[in-house]
Amino acid sequence: MSIVRSPRLAGALVLALAVATGCGSGSGDTGAAADGKAETRVFKADNGDITIPVSPKRVVATGYAVPAMLEADAPLVGISTWKRGLPLMTEEDLAAYEKLPKVAGEQAAETNYEAIAQAEPDLIVIGVPKPVLADIDLARLEKVAPVVAIGPNVPSAWRDLSRKQADAAGALSKFDAVRGEYQTKADSVAKKYADVLPKLKLAHVGAYGEVAKGNFQREFNGSWGTNIAQDTGANYYGQVKVKGGGSRDVSEYPSIEELPAAFAEADAITYSVNADGSIPAPVKYVLESELWKNLPAVKAGKTYPFRYTEAATYQAAMKTLDAVDQAFAPLLGR
Repeated sequence: MSIVRSPRLAGALVLALAVATGCGSGSGDTGAAADGKAETRVFKADNGDITIPVSPKRVVATGYAVPAMLEADAPLVGISTWKRGLPLMTEEDLAAYEKLPKVAGEQAAETNYEAIAQAEPDLIVIGVPKPVLADIDLARLEKVAPVVAIGPNVPSAWRDLSRKQADAAGALSKFDAVRGEYQTKADSVAKKYADVLPKLKLAHVGAYGEVAKGNFQREFNGSWGTNIAQDTGANYYGQVKVKGGGSRDVSEYPSIEELPAAFAEADAITYSVNADGSIPAPVKYVLESELWKNLPAVKAGKTYPFRYTEAATYQAAMKTLDAVDQAFAPLLGR
């Protein structure tokens, strides 16, 4: 149930609401009910204020909620597939991912309602943007268990999103510990590059351009390829010409002919590569262009590939920090 990050999807994200950072308030029950039912609380989600168990015992997670729940050790009984996140998982989380029943596919429309019902969850966490909820029969799921939809609007929102998803599952303890590790690591890398990185005007080539249409993806601050690098002191200059909401507030898709104008001011350029270091077709299209070869930053040899730009949890983002550190290492010798 992943979200394919193409210009078409970016348009769908226009209507996505900003992700709230706070969790829901208590439902009014301060302990187990007299009739023996589990204690509940009201949780604020994209689909409204939902009454959920305080301590869920059987959780189904889909989309962006999958890696967050795995890392938080939530009591999962079913998940959607999340193939693009596999290279970012720890061995332990990958083993858990492979063992868990798959109750949905990569797309929201690939939800297996019967499989979810058979898992007998007491909470269902849907991790897709609000517009994509139209592809899911929420009413049908609500007959099985309480459903909370917690999806992204802009890429950098994963920080608050993942915490909110872990909170819904009553699994904040490990989450907060990993977040602390990430912040310590980010601070260390930022200190390492403090004398060079903040001085640079950066630009980024993303992996979601459309070669058939002759365009490329330029990502600004807060986008997939840039937001974690920002935690190390990187700054991506400029902004989209016309903000379209959602991901189109932080990335745009100019034609390849606009490459010289787009990156003329860049002191250095970063670009997204696959987890194994290979170059995605939309990025290769840019790198093989004569227009690219004539850019000032390219001629100066200041181009840097980023792996693991798909990170959407703190554990995964630590791998991204390592990749960013590795990519920027030549800057320390200049």
